[in-house]
Amino acid sequence: MILSMNIAYQPGISYLERNNIRSMNEEILGTAAGVLTSVAMVPQVVKVMRSRNAEDLSWGMIAILITGLSLWVWYGIIKNELPIIVSNAFAVLVNITLLICCILYKKKNTG
Repeated sequence: MILSMNIAYQPGISYLERNNIRSMNEEILGTAAGVLTSVAMVPQVVKVMRSRNAEDLSWGMIAILITGLSLWVWYGIIKNELPIIVSNAFAVLVNITLLICCILYKKKNTG
């Protein structure tokens, strides 16, 4: 079922129905965004683990990303928004895994 983005002006739809449709669309949008951004680094982790090479990765970028994602988790806790908490917590774990791989594989390749 495809819903018009301009649901506010459709005749025959009550105020409550419009709000329910809008809330549903917002939940779908938020969930899709959370899933996509959470799994974005998974291919990089897989590549690093398979190749056992992390020379081209920036520790600084990963550390800044983990910090930002952790702040999103904190924000989600403050706002009591489970999708924000779950998606960003998963992304934090993925990026911590990448950081650990970075540490392990950079040491092995340099020494």
